[in-house]
Amino acid sequence: MLEVFLFIIITLFASLAIDLIYGELPTKIHPVVIIGSIIGYFKTILIKINNKWSGLLITLITMIISCLIFSAILIICSINDYLFIIIYSILLSSTYSIKMLLTTAKSIENDLKEDINKARKAVSYLVSRDTEELTESFIVSATIESMTENITDSYIAPIFYYTLFSILLLIINKNYFIILFLIPLIYRITNTLDAMLGYTTNELKNIGFVPAKLDDILNYIPARISGIFVVLSAYLLRYDGKNAYKIMKRDARNCPSPNSGFTMAPTAGALDIQLVKKDTYILGDSIHEIDVNDISKAIKLTSLTITLFTIFILVIMTIFNVII
Repeated sequence: MLEVFLFIIITLFASLAIDLIYGELPTKIHPVVIIGSIIGYFKTILIKINNKWSGLLITLITMIISCLIFSAILIICSINDYLFIIIYSILLSSTYSIKMLLTTAKSIENDLKEDINKARKAVSYLVSRDTEELTESFIVSATIESMTENITDSYIAPIFYYTLFSILLLIINKNYFIILFLIPLIYRITNTLDAMLGYTTNELKNIGFVPAKLDDILNYIPARISGIFVVLSAYLLRYDGKNAYKIMKRDARNCPSPNSGFTMAPTAGALDIQLVKKDTYILGDSIHEIDVNDISKAIKLTSLTITLFTIFILVIMTIFNVII
């Protein structure tokens, strides 16, 4: 039992260190890029089917091929325990992205203080809306929206599913470590499928239907857990925690996505600002005028949310290990 627990804890901490210190893996070997290439290849073939079965097929094919590739890598690396732990930790770090999430927002904050046009261009890589004419307040809003929306799928969701399966391994006392890695990988595959195909355009509405719905389902519980931790973080940072909870309850469902509002809305409430996407949603009340300094506040809120959740899952796994 102790060996299973130690492996889970060591690889999780090692993967966190890799992500926080190094960041994203090189593009050529990044698992998400490899997954994206598989999706792109089969999209050109399966989109010709022009019905929702194409979305199911591309989801299954991408999952099978990706899982086989990375399982094979881990099996090969299992010839040496230290090599296995190192490669396992590196691959696990690729299923989430904390450093990029935070540094991207900080970079836009710095750009905005220097040159608004530079900030507009930087934001254009994050959001689907037209950014050429965005004012400072809308740039700040878009940056905070993008960062806080991604709290769920950039970290909490993959680690949530990793934790669930980790607890199962602790209960049955089996070292199914490769299968354990495949759990957050499958989540990342689903998320990547949704990012590439989950749109309502005429071209993608059929092939993107299954990926979009599956992503919504997998994010349903993690998004709401994320919202709770945003509220807790707001209280600890002495932001407006009460308002964070109020706005989450009131506005979280204002967004087209059933999940994204559960982190964006409490952030708006915590900072006493409005997050606005024109003709789509308004989250929060404009108790104070949104400005560039709110990005730093949102970064602190996001960082603490991630930290609290990490502590929480470590405590939960430790309790299960002790009890069992």
